[in-house]
Amino acid sequence: MSLKQRIEADIKQAMLAKDKARLQALRSIKSQILLAETEKGGTDGLSEDTELKLLTKAAKQRRESAEVYAQQQRPDLEQVELAELAVIEEYMPKQLDEGDLRIRLLDIIQRVGATGPSDLGKVMGVASRELAGQADGRAISKAVGDLLNNTDF
Repeated sequence: MSLKQRIEADIKQAMLAKDKARLQALRSIKSQILLAETEKGGTDGLSEDTELKLLTKAAKQRRESAEVYAQQQRPDLEQVELAELAVIEEYMPKQLDEGDLRIRLLDIIQRVGATGPSDLGKVMGVASRELAGQADGRAISKAVGDLLNNTDF
């Protein structure tokens, strides 16, 4: 079942349950899917990779908005964004915890032959592709920087 079909089925369930917050988040995801499909000019559907990118982008937007609202002391709007983020994350692959992320990054560092902070770009290129959707870009970048600055890996 494609992401679009899952979203459409879940929209119906949210409507029946009268869950407004979930319904709003699901409609937002569906809107992004439809926009992406029309950009390509076809209705063949989206690849899993494209679907993952859409979800990642939507999650990042919600996370950043929630941070802004928290800084502006607007807990009402922050909670809306966090609720939508929780719904979006249900459709994303399981996120790696910090320990698993470091293990995967150490493997990547060894494979590309990185020796220090000057190899950050090489490691990030591979890590971004391999860990797409499994970890936030900021978390990957921070962990790679920490690992490369600690030369006894």
